[in-house]
Amino acid sequence: MTTLTRALAGLLCATIATTAGPGTAAAQPLTADHAVEIALKHNSQIVTSEADILDAKGGVYSSASAMLPRVSASYGRSGSLTTNSRGVGSRINGSQVVSGQGSTDFESYSTVPLLSGSWNILDLSSLSGFSAARSNLKAAQLQRHETRNIVILDTRRRFYDVVTAEHIATVSGAALRVSRDDERRVRALFEVGSVSRSDVLKSQVRTAQSELDSLTAVQNITATRVTLAQQIGVAEAQLGDIDTVLTAEPQTYDEAALLAEAVKNRPDIAAAEATVRAAGASVNAARFQRLPYVTVSGSVGINSRFSQVATTTFDSADVHVVFPPQGSSSQDDREWRGQVALNLDLFNGLTVESQSASARARWIRARENRDALRRNLTSEVHGTLLIYREAIERVAVAQRADESAAENLNLTQQKYNVGSATILELIDAEVQLQRALGDDVSARAQLRVAEAQIELVRGSGR
Repeated sequence: MTTLTRALAGLLCATIATTAGPGTAAAQPLTADHAVEIALKHNSQIVTSEADILDAKGGVYSSASAMLPRVSASYGRSGSLTTNSRGVGSRINGSQVVSGQGSTDFESYSTVPLLSGSWNILDLSSLSGFSAARSNLKAAQLQRHETRNIVILDTRRRFYDVVTAEHIATVSGAALRVSRDDERRVRALFEVGSVSRSDVLKSQVRTAQSELDSLTAVQNITATRVTLAQQIGVAEAQLGDIDTVLTAEPQTYDEAALLAEAVKNRPDIAAAEATVRAAGASVNAARFQRLPYVTVSGSVGINSRFSQVATTTFDSADVHVVFPPQGSSSQDDREWRGQVALNLDLFNGLTVESQSASARARWIRARENRDALRRNLTSEVHGTLLIYREAIERVAVAQRADESAAENLNLTQQKYNVGSATILELIDAEVQLQRALGDDVSARAQLRVAEAQIELVRGSGR
């Protein structure tokens, strides 16, 4: 029994300073930093934020196209045929002029290589739309940074959930072994008449409860590993061993300095500012659609060729006369055309009013979101520091509880050895140590998560 109690008392150091199981020689245990690196490549939120940036870039290209000139080139070959065109006319055939009623067939062909272009040189609505698209792109890039920080925090939280689960499983396994040994000892004492039947039943209940706690702890390891794998974007089987060393050095933070750093570096606040600017530019773009805009267009035909052939038949004095075909052709080296126009959309079916109302609604929502982030920043920093300080106090209290529980178990063991303590008091001391070990593990894990929350609130997200 002395060996077992010493093993349980020494579990504090084993739980905090060692891993729950040996890693393989081929692969290093997964650390929190490595888990973060994997998550920043495969997490679905990261992938989605990258897609949002591509979408915002598409908006910039689309809005820029309304301001840039458009140039097109074409090479056309066309022809037309008109048959049996009737009318009254005259035609010269050598030295004779013949008049009468007849029919005419026409054939014409043209070849036109054409280069044309147009440009909205003064369109305030397009300029404002381009400004809005650029602000949206900036907001998407800043939001990606904020998403990275959130993913880092969530990954560290999930990682330390696994670490806590493995440590708790180790503590529960040791407690189960102690409970079984206690039950066997109580049975032996019952057989010699030193304890009652009630003490045996109580030991059996404690063993059953320890078995249930151990099963729950082992199952919790699998559940937390699955959650961590989903967070970093890999299969659970690929996680391998987890580095379960829990070490944390408490730090001191100045709240005013932390708040100033958050105001300067928080990507979500900067993204909200960019979104407000984008919404304001969209409002102006909708308003400017009521103003006139100037367009310039032009084209040039290069080596254009035209040809036409006409065949005429006249019936005169019941004589059928057929004149030979007559035709014409021409070729132009260059044909230039240009236009400058002042345009004004007088009525477009309330499209401007609809776009203006939607843009103003987006601007109102974006401004409120930005103002809310600013208002809540001070309380968010203060609350995060309170959580961190509470985590430090929890670690200190848990350490004192560990020491007290270990010392109490040692004293109770000595008293029991000399007959001044009962088996129930010894078992109760062992249970207290087991609980203290579990609380210590949880406190240290919460401190690591609180550190990650500090990094998130200051805008660094490491």
